[in-house]
Amino acid sequence: MSKALVDTDALSLLDDLVRKAKTAGADAADAVMVDARSLSVGYRLGELEHLERSEGQDIGLRVFVGKRSAIVSSADAKPAALDELVERAVAMARLVPEDEFSGLADPNQLATDLPELDCFDPTELSAEQMIEMVRQAEDVARQNPKVVNSEGAQAGWGQSSVAVVGSNGMTLAYRGSNVSLSCVVLAAGPDGGMERDYEYDTTNYVAALRAPEEIGRLAAERAVRRTGGRRMKSQRVPVIFDPRVARGMIGHVLGAINGASIARGTSFLKDKMDQQVMSEGITIVEDPHRPRGLRSKPCDAEGLPNRRRNLVDAGVLTTWLLDLRSARQLGLQSTGHASRGTSSPPSPSATNVWIEPGTLSPAELMADIADGVYVTDLFGSGVNGVTGDYSRGFAGFRIENGQCTTPLNEMTIAGNLKDMFRTLTPANDLEIRFGMDAPTLRLDGVTVAGQ
Repeated sequence: MSKALVDTDALSLLDDLVRKAKTAGADAADAVMVDARSLSVGYRLGELEHLERSEGQDIGLRVFVGKRSAIVSSADAKPAALDELVERAVAMARLVPEDEFSGLADPNQLATDLPELDCFDPTELSAEQMIEMVRQAEDVARQNPKVVNSEGAQAGWGQSSVAVVGSNGMTLAYRGSNVSLSCVVLAAGPDGGMERDYEYDTTNYVAALRAPEEIGRLAAERAVRRTGGRRMKSQRVPVIFDPRVARGMIGHVLGAINGASIARGTSFLKDKMDQQVMSEGITIVEDPHRPRGLRSKPCDAEGLPNRRRNLVDAGVLTTWLLDLRSARQLGLQSTGHASRGTSSPPSPSATNVWIEPGTLSPAELMADIADGVYVTDLFGSGVNGVTGDYSRGFAGFRIENGQCTTPLNEMTIAGNLKDMFRTLTPANDLEIRFGMDAPTLRLDGVTVAGQ
């Protein structure tokens, strides 16, 4: 494994912990350490609202006694505390029921060539710098004459390192960083009603974060644009999803192809492998090795290789998201999608995912819509992962003769994801920023409910 990724002290401590677990009676074990520090700042109506700094180290030990396993975690790295950790984990593992699908990866399954991902920015922001960021964002937003209140601006910064050691020979360590900035304001309309909207950005390099002034300006403009909202009559119409809500479609796909759901039979896509589940214009790509990707990982949490792949290729479902346990349940091989924390076992999870762009601009995508809806915000969580039934509140704009016109609110969009997926058409405006990204999307024949 890449020497550049290795935190020698952390790996040495975890290696010692795993050896102690085997000495205490474990047949196999792995240990993970997460060392993180963060700073968050909140600023509202011209005043500092909160300032929080945290630093912490957490260690998790998973042990196997036959097909029985247990996980124990601790924030104390002192030798006596780690000895107790080992004793508790082995004792617990001897008492729990057997799980025939549990177990570490075979040594020959482990990744041997880990890429450099460039996801760690050594820049450390001070409290003063972050206070200035949020102050600028909110001040610019409140300078808009139609903004009458603010829910404030928030900034966050963090750095973390992860180290994992297993008795099967797994040795892994890598670092990451994150910085974010958001602003939320309320604007008053001519009817006296108020509307709320926001702008947000996050990245792993401080220099790549959008300017606070831009965050504040866009938050204000979005809120003002939504004022005067009304409802339209209930009907089936074409719907356009703005990119910031369009990426939610990816989340529904990932939930439906999660190996744990497939193994339980609780997904509306459980019988759809290698079948057309979306329109031919939709290709969904995952790339765990994307440089500076917010969700990039050199390998999965069980030490298995991960790689770029099309989860959906021209509308055809090509894979499940599998860790070792779900793969064994299904009689398949892991796809390298294991993710885990210090106090929980691995479970399937995706990394950087996006919907490939189409050829039409957003304006061209809606040009032929005589009457439709442009959705900018979604509310509620009315999505049934078993049946695919979908019902959520939304705000946005009416589309008339290809143009966004009247603001809309207090409305609902409803359908079934199996049908909605098959009508998706992507625009050409994909921007990869958040780890889960989509261009503007069009859906046809969707029911919207209002009056």
